[in-house]
Amino acid sequence: GLSYMWIFNNNTLHVQEDSRRFVSQDTGNLYIAKVEPSDVGNYTCVVTNSKAEQSVRGPPTPLTLRRDGVMGEYEPKIEVRFPETTYAAKGSSVKLECFALGK
Repeated sequence: GLSYMWIFNNNTLHVQEDSRRFVSQDTGNLYIAKVEPSDVGNYTCVVTNSKAEQSVRGPPTPLTLRRDGVMGEYEPKIEVRFPETTYAAKGSSVKLECFALGK
């Protein structure tokens, strides 16, 4: 019953998922591809427990741009967090998360 969303700069609207932004409903992580200057600001994670009908906000996490162009060293890899077995009913939808990371 947990769900995750992110708020940008204490805005009441949550970060919309699109071709650059994705919120993992498995880990709660926010992924942003090709960061742009408009992405700079504070991000706050909100976790909601639907059964308890309660939400909790985490502390703001600042995102800043590095002007030196150095991102750190990341070897290319595929990040996969699939369960050992995934069950689905016929005709239902399944969402599997797979991320390509690297520099």
